[in-house]
Amino acid sequence: MKKVLVVLFTFGTLTAFCQNKISPKDIQIKTAVLAAPKIYKENATVLGYNKDGEMITLREGNNKIICLADDPKKDGINVACYAKDLEPFMARGRELAAQGKVEEKKEIRKKEIDTGTLKMPSEPAMLYVLVGEEKDYNPKTGELKNGMIRYVLYKPYMTGESTGLPTKPQAPGMPWLMEANTHRSHIMITPAK
Repeated sequence: MKKVLVVLFTFGTLTAFCQNKISPKDIQIKTAVLAAPKIYKENATVLGYNKDGEMITLREGNNKIICLADDPKKDGINVACYAKDLEPFMARGRELAAQGKVEEKKEIRKKEIDTGTLKMPSEPAMLYVLVGEEKDYNPKTGELKNGMIRYVLYKPYMTGESTGLPTKPQAPGMPWLMEANTHRSHIMITPAK
């Protein structure tokens, strides 16, 4: 009985913490679209969190960009926007993580892509990730100072030879090909500080 009470208390405490940290809808949207290029911000679809910490659609967009609000259960600020064609891949990753399959996620998605049950875009698809520290974030305005953006261009099975890119980081700000010749091949660009 004590174990059950401890589990219920822990769950209740975590739920209360998440509810207190979940920003209002307008602030979640404002923060989420910080990762998007200016031309896509206004009309992007935004996914965020309801008062119970469940992911929902906060705003339906009419362009081909989806933005994710900051996860209230994680430290720091981390928002992302990506091409709509990446949504099956991203949604499957969120689904597997929610099932506790964090370590297995990569291999499960690889098998699903290889068998055709999980569709990846046939053309390159962009991901924008903006990260920052809590101390630099204003939760009342949704503004983030000193954030760092990372640009990622996905296209399965790219190789260093086919792209002319190095497969390891070479210099700050220089693009490189991460996970070359895999279902998760992507060109990574992290601007120099």
